[in-house]
Amino acid sequence: MDLCNPKEIKARLGRHGFHFSKSKGQNCLIQSWVPQQAVEASGAATGVGVLEIGPGIGPLTAQLAQRGEKVAAVELDATLLPILAETMAPYPNVEIVPGDILKLDLPAFCREHFPGLPVVVCANLPYNITTPVITALLQSQCFQAVTVMIQREVAKRICAQPGTAEYGAFTLLCQYYAQGEVLFDVPPSCFLPAPTVTSSVIRMTVREAPPVPVGDPPLFPGGAGGLCPAKKDAKQQFVILLDGFCRKRGGYPSPSGLQFDGDDSWGAPHFCRLCPINGKTPRNPGKLGIVTCIKSCKGL
Repeated sequence: MDLCNPKEIKARLGRHGFHFSKSKGQNCLIQSWVPQQAVEASGAATGVGVLEIGPGIGPLTAQLAQRGEKVAAVELDATLLPILAETMAPYPNVEIVPGDILKLDLPAFCREHFPGLPVVVCANLPYNITTPVITALLQSQCFQAVTVMIQREVAKRICAQPGTAEYGAFTLLCQYYAQGEVLFDVPPSCFLPAPTVTSSVIRMTVREAPPVPVGDPPLFPGGAGGLCPAKKDAKQQFVILLDGFCRKRGGYPSPSGLQFDGDDSWGAPHFCRLCPINGKTPRNPGKLGIVTCIKSCKGL
C-alpha cells in the first residue's frame, strides 16, 4: 500500500466517494520523500508520543507509526475516518481521534493519550488554520518540538530576524516559546491537488525556559502580568506587547483583531515612548529582537 501513489490515492478516494474540500485546505502528498524527511526531523522515536493534526489518508501517519511509541491523529473531516480505518489498520499504535484541534484542551488530551510519555507534534497543517494552531500548540507548553509543513511565507515569518519585512507579532510569539528552523521546501507538484504556493517544513524546538526572564508578575500568559492597565487580561496583555513592538506604524487596527474597549492608543509610537531603549525612543519597533522587547517592557 503506497499512500503517496497518485493512482492508488484516486482509486481509494473514489471508492469512498471522497471529494477534496478547498475550504478545508485538503490535499494529498504524492511524493514519499516529503513525509519521510519530515518524520526523520520530528523527534518521533521509541518512548515518544506523537500528535498529528489533519492526517488525511495517512501518509505521514504511517511514517510516524513506524518510529513513534504512539500516534494520536486528530481529524476534523468525518468522511476521511473510514479511509483512515483502512490505511491505518496495519498500525496498532495509531489512534484516530475525530475532532477539531482548535477546540481541544491540549494538556488534558496529552494526559489522556500519552500518559507518561514526552510528546512531539508532526503535521501537514491546512493553510487556513496555521497561525491559530501553532499558537495553541506553543502556548500549551505540552510538546518538546513542533514539526509542521506550512506555507513558506509563514515559515519565513516564524524564523524572521528583527528589521526584516517578515518580522512581526507572530514572529515574536513563536520565538518566545521556541527556536524555529526551516528544514526544506516542498513544491506544489508534491501535492494532489496542487496548491498555488510553495510549502516549507519547519521544526520549532520548544525552549526549556524563556530567552530572558520576564520577572514576577510575568508579562506573558500564565500569570496576572502588569504589562498594561489592570482591565486587560493576560491574553490581551500579551497581544498588546506583540502589537506594540511589531507594528511598523500606529493608527490602524490591531493585527490580532482584538479590540480593547475602543482604545487603540497602545500602538507602536505610544508603546515605544513608554519603553525607551538605552534612554532613546526606538523609531521602528519592528527592529527590536525578542530579548530587547522583553527587557524593555519589564518596567511597565
